[in-house]
Amino acid sequence: MSDKPTIERILERGLFASRWLMAPMYLGLVLALGALIVIFGQELLHAFPVMVSGHAKAEDAILLALSLIDLSLAGNLVLIVIFSGYENFVSKMDIGDQVDRPSWMGTVDFSGLKMKLVASIVAISAIALLKAFLQATEADVPIDQTRMLWLVVIHLAFVVSGVLLALMDWLASLTDKH
Repeated sequence: MSDKPTIERILERGLFASRWLMAPMYLGLVLALGALIVIFGQELLHAFPVMVSGHAKAEDAILLALSLIDLSLAGNLVLIVIFSGYENFVSKMDIGDQVDRPSWMGTVDFSGLKMKLVASIVAISAIALLKAFLQATEADVPIDQTRMLWLVVIHLAFVVSGVLLALMDWLASLTDKH
């Protein structure tokens, strides 16, 4: 039996149980993943008639592919947050010996989760930048330099943030753990 006062034990158990307040958020992310699937399907349905009509250009196919890759990366990002967040902060997933269980499940700690998030955000930002550039060059209209400048600045901010996070994690790994 613990020598802690009863009130302290009750408080600690309550605080520990509060982790379950995160579970509805992960369910909400599952709904967001469903929304991404709907948008993915809409992109395909919208582009399909243009692609099969014979009026599509190579740039149209590239822009479609970039849009679908962008949505796929966002979906992957949501899955990583759902699985890693749930396992790190709520409870371990007891799904048995599933053959198709992703190898990273159960091994991504908070630091790894941050790095995966930043890497995905940088990739999504790069695709958005490339997509905007291709759309601007395809349309035979002057490039909106202000918009392109902001896209580049935002992308570089994500890249620098990622590098700084990686540097902080590396520095933290060099210190003794408490």
